[in-house]
Amino acid sequence: MTAGGSHLGTSESRPGAPVKASGPAKGHAYLATIEGFVGSLMMFVGSIGTGWIANGSPMIRQPLVIALRTEGWGVTVSTILLTVGAMVLMRSWLRLGQRLADWGKNSLRSVVIAISAWSLPLLFCVPVFSRDVYAYTGQGRLVMEGQNPYEVGISTLNNWFALGADPAWAENRTPYGPYFLWLARGVVGLTGAQPDVSVLLFRLLAGVGVLLCVIYVPKLAELHGINGARALWIAVANPLFLISFIASAHNDALMVGLAVAGAYFAATRRYLLGILLVTASIGIKPITVLLLPFIGVMWAGASASWPRKFLMWGATAGISFGVLLLSGIPYNLGIGWTWAIMDPTPGYTGYSPSGFLGQQVEMLANALGLPGGTLATWLRTGMKWAAIALVLLLMFRGDYSRAVRRMALAFTAVVMLSPIIQPWYILWFLPFLAVTGIRDDWQIRSLYVGVTFFVVFGAQDQLSVWSFVELPIDASSLAFVTALAFTFYLLFLDVHTRKLLIEGRPLDLAKRGWRWVLERRHGLQNAGNR
Repeated sequence: MTAGGSHLGTSESRPGAPVKASGPAKGHAYLATIEGFVGSLMMFVGSIGTGWIANGSPMIRQPLVIALRTEGWGVTVSTILLTVGAMVLMRSWLRLGQRLADWGKNSLRSVVIAISAWSLPLLFCVPVFSRDVYAYTGQGRLVMEGQNPYEVGISTLNNWFALGADPAWAENRTPYGPYFLWLARGVVGLTGAQPDVSVLLFRLLAGVGVLLCVIYVPKLAELHGINGARALWIAVANPLFLISFIASAHNDALMVGLAVAGAYFAATRRYLLGILLVTASIGIKPITVLLLPFIGVMWAGASASWPRKFLMWGATAGISFGVLLLSGIPYNLGIGWTWAIMDPTPGYTGYSPSGFLGQQVEMLANALGLPGGTLATWLRTGMKWAAIALVLLLMFRGDYSRAVRRMALAFTAVVMLSPIIQPWYILWFLPFLAVTGIRDDWQIRSLYVGVTFFVVFGAQDQLSVWSFVELPIDASSLAFVTALAFTFYLLFLDVHTRKLLIEGRPLDLAKRGWRWVLERRHGLQNAGNR
């Protein structure tokens, strides 16, 4: 038996067996693929007017680009195209899942074709939903000029503002691992820090991570008795994954791809290769250090004694950290990457569970005359420690056959209980949940809600619009209203997608709700007459 490779009973899918899907099976997966391709094309066009273009890019001198970015009509049309395109991609993903409802033998091919078609326009669009990719160029320049990105920010570079990076982070140290800094230096060496070509190369590097996920997500899923096509549809074909990892070119794509590949090889008893691949993932972004204890669990074996488990944990950590220690010698990077683990970014995001609950506690405590800020900080700190406790619990307890599932849950706990959650952070653990089973009930519905929320959030949060452009409604509000209207359509008006979250027609739901109100009112009246 492979490590972590028995059926976990966490999904309704089995290799070669049909999987129950939400909504009716309609066939013709190519229709959803074409629809998603159109959505991606709309995003490509919209990105020209509202995406992030570096100040040093020659694109900003092109007449069409100037019109789309400086004229009110151009910004308005671009905003609508970008937002509607993202939501069309969302609908295409949902419909693809419905059309492949039986998840038969040809479904994997259909999902791969859809991913390829939807990714192609995004590969060439202007960066959207984030401009982190421009900071990568700056960090590559730092290494090339002999500076240490773990000690200084890109603001020390001459003419750094022309790179297109967010000024808010210009003085910050890099949170990335040494291998990514090597890659960034290589990109800058090839492009001379030309922003547009650099973005394309970083996007191709992210594409390598996507490709690794396409290859190894189905393989790892099959080890766990999970339908590989469905796991790939959940983990990689979803619009948040494609937008964040292709259009935004986040290096997290390479981190996740290497981590999934490493988990697969460890689960198939090729432990050294698995450790080295996970180490490579850590060298891109250190958060995947969380995977090492569970790789050690697999290496120890099903009936391992506690001394053997500790021995394998030590060996796993020794190999990984030893390689990373040697990797710090080139360019004198040292072990500066450890700060990203030991000294995380302060603050919180309001939509993270930790951030949201902290805000409510602070507001309530202040109303009662208590130190709300202090109590909120205690709560957020407590949730971080709770995540660490859950990781330790999952590390020390659980079935050997569920090692990858335990790893997925540990990763999920660390992300979801963190005070800061960026939209693409949920993509760190999603592939591991997908390969070990996401049921077609509240679990998949929670995913629908999460992906939709972050796509809507990204559409209105990260728009590059000049302040001097006169608009009847600001671009962010226009994007939000457009995305909200499309979400309403998906939930209540679309005869196909509304079946994913709710049953019945909107009028039937309204009647049912009104009937419930009357029943409650009648019950209260009867209680008052007694």
